[in-house]
Amino acid sequence: MAQFSVHDAKTNLSKLIADALEGADVVIARGSVPVVRLVPVAPRGKRRFGALKGKIAVDGRFDEPLPETELGGWNLS
Repeated sequence: MAQFSVHDAKTNLSKLIADALEGADVVIARGSVPVVRLVPVAPRGKRRFGALKGKIAVDGRFDEPLPETELGGWNLS
């Protein structure tokens, strides 16, 4: 585990990012106390129109008004 001071991390941020992307364990410390870990962000999956087709269904009641018992839980002010 590589540990860097905040000053060193600011000075070498591009290199630390590259190291983290390659799988290195990068920790930033205040004094000698580790406070954060630099890790890559998992890429978001690409959205695809119709991805849930056939997996969910909306029946004919979808557009009907909610019953009074259900409406009581909503703050409609």
